[in-house]
Amino acid sequence: MSEQISVELKNDLTEVGRMSQILDKFCVSNKLPPDTNFALNLSLEEILTNVIRYGYDDNDEHIIQVRLNLYRGQVYIEVEDDGRPFNPMEAEAPDIHKPLDERPIGGLGIHLVKNHVDSLRYVREGGRNLLIMKKKANPNSI
Repeated sequence: MSEQISVELKNDLTEVGRMSQILDKFCVSNKLPPDTNFALNLSLEEILTNVIRYGYDDNDEHIIQVRLNLYRGQVYIEVEDDGRPFNPMEAEAPDIHKPLDERPIGGLGIHLVKNHVDSLRYVREGGRNLLIMKKKANPNSI
């Protein structure tokens, strides 16, 4: 079974909620388990929020392309944008063992993404960022 969805979002935080609803429908229609839906939603929300808040040097409208694909038991989520280059794999891991008041602000979201998906891949090409997240779906649900 293979299902693909492509969504264009504006760089506006209200679009994160709209994308979450689309992802929920994608997961339900493909009978993905709730824990997979949760992990994907958490990861996608974090990535989109970071792109919208920190990815652009102007206040202009930008389009963020999100593609969902279920193929051979794997869910692929691609997020493509024309923002500043940012490779989340190069982000320094937070020291989660430090007390909260001693930790710097930021960095925990990328850490959560890395721990909720099976793989992340980043490509910068033609002035665009492409982040590909992959998560294995429950084989009994496909």
